[in-house]
Amino acid sequence: MTEHDPTDPPIDPRIPVTVLTGFLGAGKTTLLNRLVTHPEMAGTALLINEFGAVGIDHQLVEQIGETMVLLESGCVCCTVRGDLVAALETLHDKLARRQIPQVRRVVIETTGLADPIPVVWTLMEQRYVAARFRCDGVVTLVDTGLGAEQLDRNEEARRQVGMADRILLTKADLADRSAREQLDARLDVLNPSAPRLVVTHGEIEPRRILGAGLYAPGSLPAEVERFVAETEAAASAGEAPPSAHGAQALPVSFTCFFNHQVPWRGFAVAMGEILAKYGSHLLRVKGLMNVAGLGAPVVVQCVEQVAYPPVRLPRWPKEGTRFDMRGRLVFIVRNLPEAAVDDIRRRLADLPGDAVALRAAATAPLLPTRCWLSARMPVQGRSRFETDAWHINSVRLGKGRPAAAAS
Repeated sequence: MTEHDPTDPPIDPRIPVTVLTGFLGAGKTTLLNRLVTHPEMAGTALLINEFGAVGIDHQLVEQIGETMVLLESGCVCCTVRGDLVAALETLHDKLARRQIPQVRRVVIETTGLADPIPVVWTLMEQRYVAARFRCDGVVTLVDTGLGAEQLDRNEEARRQVGMADRILLTKADLADRSAREQLDARLDVLNPSAPRLVVTHGEIEPRRILGAGLYAPGSLPAEVERFVAETEAAASAGEAPPSAHGAQALPVSFTCFFNHQVPWRGFAVAMGEILAKYGSHLLRVKGLMNVAGLGAPVVVQCVEQVAYPPVRLPRWPKEGTRFDMRGRLVFIVRNLPEAAVDDIRRRLADLPGDAVALRAAATAPLLPTRCWLSARMPVQGRSRFETDAWHINSVRLGKGRPAAAAS
């Protein structure tokens, strides 16, 4: 089987969207100027958000032409989100009317102060947009020399790195070895899974950053294999306990494993309560879950008190003995007391069933994981029992009596 080329026409008929983000001065404009010179970028629509200023030179504007849209009313992650939806709707309408050349890909360049999570939320949850566009990945640029300091001081920078599928290290030629080591230490904590690519003067092959996310064709099993291997290695090595040594305590991690399938709504409500209570201490949560009623894994991600929309993957990886289909949830935390870790483990070990969870969610409309509850997932009925070889559930057929189904 040939390797998937992310610049080829996608299997999914929806138009892929790459979110390009990075803190102020990271080099997004320089990168875009270089990218659009590559033949593979033909047919790319570019949406730019720079607080009312065109953050890109006239040459790029000319090359993008009719398919460049300037989002200038504010930050793309908040006030301009409606403009983003309108821009994508207009783009698709013009394509349908054949008023512009065929668009094969969209790149959204956010302002340096934007939170990428609501952008991805819009791509996945806004019905019109989600039916016509798909999130192809989040690419985050980080200034090698200033990155460690920016990550320490700015929540936006941490969110941008935490959600990245690819991390591009810029201005590495201007940074000394100490700065790179400090940055790597921060990235090892915030997002150890994302590949890091050094970019000099914006030069990089498009295929190295396109098709970077879990939504992209061909991304499985590589991304899942990497994540599973990391969690297994951490469990074998033994993880450091959380530290509570004051405001400058270093981030640490711990992992929760699930030996059985989890009820989706019970899991969603439990995680929503955890995020609501401890979100300020949770730099990142990432999990691969085995959900009751599904034959393939579900990926969940959170950054602080924000839950990223869940992703249903097509299958479990089949290679290697470590793929035991156990669910696993990795927490990267700062200043989280051991008692809080024990509470999190307890909540996840005693998940409520769907009916109980939905009643609990009804009393907490602002639950951080409300997007998880709205996801299309199987509902577990009340009539269920297990034997050594079978899991028996009742399945309702029309309006008649429930019929037994075995799996």
